Amino acid sequence: MKISEVIQCLGGRLLHGSGETEIRAVNGPALAGAGDLVFAEDAATMGEALASGAGAVVVKAGWTGRVEGPEPAMAIIEDRQPKLWFARAGKLLTPKLPAEGVHPSAVVGAAVKLGAEVTIAACAVVGDGAEIGAGTRIEAGAVIGAGVRIGEECRIYPRVVIYPGTTIGNRVVLHAGAVLGADGFGYVRDAGSGAYTQFPQQGTLTIEDDVEIGANSTVDRGALDETRVRRGAKFDNLVHVAHNCAIGEDAILVALTGISGSSTIGKGAVLAGQVGIGDHVTVGEGVILGGQAGVFSGKTVTNEGLKPGTVHWGTPARPLQQVLREQATLVRLARRREKPGQ
Repeated sequence: MKISEVIQCLGGRLLHGSGETEIRAVNGPALAGAGDLVFAEDAATMGEALASGAGAVVVKAGWTGRVEGPEPAMAIIEDRQPKLWFARAGKLLTPKLPAEGVHPSAVVGAAVKLGAEVTIAACAVVGDGAEIGAGTRIEAGAVIGAGVRIGEECRIYPRVVIYPGTTIGNRVVLHAGAVLGADGFGYVRDAGSGAYTQFPQQGTLTIEDDVEIGANSTVDRGALDETRVRRGAKFDNLVHVAHNCAIGEDAILVALTGISGSSTIGKGAVLAGQVGIGDHVTVGEGVILGGQAGVFSGKTVTNEGLKPGTVHWGTPARPLQQVLREQATLVRLARRREKPGQ
């Protein structure tokens, strides 16, 4: 693809070199060849990029450096967010996999609706009445429950299981082993015998457009209502979301995060690794919870009165600077107790 064509799709401005430069892929400076694109965000990475064998580099807008040598040389493109431009170029340059139709070993139930150019790979199972949108790929061994609706251009990797009652939007990516729509962990205890009876788990699960869910992650259906993951949310591997939760747009959930039932995670929130959320919790818009932070059941964490980008940490989660002050105070108290005569 010519650099001029990439710019036409993604924006940016050519600062140096030829728009006719052909780019086949993105790469790092150490491995880049003439057909590769690299990116640079500062002086150090710019030096690495210019010293590489790449055919093109995208730099931060306002770069005023010089490139030695006659034209046409390395193409240099400027953009306000070069790393984002690079990532989008990577998607643009990735060849689309060809549609392969339905594999002979796949099992497709009655009254299933398949859009154009759908792929259903070996040993996949699609239940009765399911709907699969155009361009979607169902990889080997995946199980799609009866009546499930999946939108267009989705990628369902091997061994994904999607229970009945689940609706998935467009351009959703579900990595291997993810399980969507299973029963929530809800039980009622008999005060007399101590035995547990499952509370009805008959609600639904909706995954909106452009969501990506990592390998072996799980999202439960609602109990009587709905669990919903909103547009653009991204889950790492080994994330669990319980029943009746609402995950906001563009939220990030990192590996080993667990969210208990009926909790709400706000738009753009970031939950780092091993964060634990109790039931009926509200995490506000844009809140950042550092690794292993915990929020007690029924509590609310917001950025109200705090600087944007404030990190909350510890259990119970509170602003990081507060946690550090508390720890420093504990250290001083411990040292005082260790002194003779104190």
